[in-house]
Amino acid sequence: MTASLVIPPALALILGGLILPMLQVRLRWLAILALPLVTLFLVWQVPDGVSLKVPFLGYELALVRGDALSRLFATVFAIMTLAGGLFALNQNRVVELSAAFCYAGSAIGVIFAGDLLTVFIFWELMAIASTLVVWSAGSSARSAGLRYASIHLLGGVLLMAGVAGEIIMTGSTELGRMTLDTLPRWLILAGFLVNAGAPPLSAWLPDAYPESSWSGMVFLSAFTTKTAVYVLLRSFPGTELLIYVGLFMVFYGIVYAILENDMRRILAYSIVNQVGFMVTGIGIGTEMALNGAAAHAFTHIIYKALLLMSAGSVLYMTGKRKCTDLGGLFRTMPITATCGIIGALSISSFPLTSGFVSKSMISEAAGMQHLAWVWYLLAAASAGVFLHAGIKFPWFVFFQKDSGLRPAEPPWNMRAAMIFFAALCIGIGVMPAPLYALLPYKVDFVPYTASHVVFYLQLLLFSGLAFFLMLGWLKRTLTITLDVDWTYRSFVPAMAQKLDRCIARLWDGCIAAAMRTNGRISDGIGRHLGQESTLAGTWTTGVMALWTTIMLGIYLILSYL
Repeated sequence: MTASLVIPPALALILGGLILPMLQVRLRWLAILALPLVTLFLVWQVPDGVSLKVPFLGYELALVRGDALSRLFATVFAIMTLAGGLFALNQNRVVELSAAFCYAGSAIGVIFAGDLLTVFIFWELMAIASTLVVWSAGSSARSAGLRYASIHLLGGVLLMAGVAGEIIMTGSTELGRMTLDTLPRWLILAGFLVNAGAPPLSAWLPDAYPESSWSGMVFLSAFTTKTAVYVLLRSFPGTELLIYVGLFMVFYGIVYAILENDMRRILAYSIVNQVGFMVTGIGIGTEMALNGAAAHAFTHIIYKALLLMSAGSVLYMTGKRKCTDLGGLFRTMPITATCGIIGALSISSFPLTSGFVSKSMISEAAGMQHLAWVWYLLAAASAGVFLHAGIKFPWFVFFQKDSGLRPAEPPWNMRAAMIFFAALCIGIGVMPAPLYALLPYKVDFVPYTASHVVFYLQLLLFSGLAFFLMLGWLKRTLTITLDVDWTYRSFVPAMAQKLDRCIARLWDGCIAAAMRTNGRISDGIGRHLGQESTLAGTWTTGVMALWTTIMLGIYLILSYL
């Protein structure tokens, strides 16, 4: 260990999460609010460089390594845990709160990890804790949780295989910039991309997250995909492949979110879409693009949590999550509706909101690198985001029609958490300088230029006009959208059952054929050796004497040879 005393920031949340079930209600509430603040304090006590090492199986684990990038992500993770805990104060399932805090602590453990082995250890702790968050919703989430765990175990296997191969080939466990020149590094990249929700396994996210509780999805939206963004920023900046992967994620999320009827699945697909912007920025790889990806991860955690708090409040108060069952809720839930609209404007990069000052950095970086096709696709995607999250979610949930529902506003703590994050969305949008100061590279970007603001306003307003012109087509119906997960949820099991039946019929046919063959052999033996056969019959003395003479003659001849 190092001589100076450094407390790993992850430790406060992990140990606190394990202790939460043992506390009485009031004391538990105090711990839920205090632990993230303690963690935030510890985050800013971590100096640059490796400050805590421990020996492990002949290697040295760098448990705490600090720099601007790690402090940026750890800071927003701690803020997210504070707001998420405040929102979930009246969650009766203590196991979920405990798992959520361990989940957040494990994510911070990944952020401060200085080597691949430490990353893997916290990576798997994060997978276990997040699975418990999903399962905490009850029996209805059991199947989704199993599929979620299976996908993340696969990602963990890929990552571990890559880490082992990297250690064998280089002798180093360092977490640093890599090029895709060996199989182990491809496996590491694949393990990271599984958690990012990249194709072809993107469907795990909208499959599992919406099945969690009204508070669980708020936590789930923040950590798994953003830790993947963080390690991609660390390990594979400038990898061109990530541009194509990111753009696929961007449009995949838009298309499925537009088709979706479930408000929480809309927001889940939107997570994939927004992470796609970050992955694209990492693929571009310039300082501007990497700053944009990091800043967008920061702002996305806040406005996505705000949107999910709004949706979670609706679910908590009405028990409904289908757009076809909702509408007109702004009458009795004005605070929830207003906060949801602020989150929707932020995710759409509307000027004076946090999304505007972060996402536009990625587009600007694409333009500066003369990647015109990337710039145009990102601009089109921004319009698509406004369609599915900026307008569709608040319109169908809070307006569109009078569903007859008259729910009250959620409890005070849920309203306070939403107002807190709504204020951050506007505050960062109005004054981005503090956020820019946290970024890993010097920021040479001015978001509020006349051309920039006018362009985004035109883009978003025309997108809004298109929404209302196509409202008849976009009106939600009771439909089920098929995603890639259909292959392993329905197609593969159905094919396995058919294959099993075919093998069973083949086996039965083989058994029947063997029985028939055995019967024919038995009958043949019976004809020649049975009681009525020629060999079993009574022979005369003369015939027996003749055969004896013949056999003796053969023996005599052979003895002279």
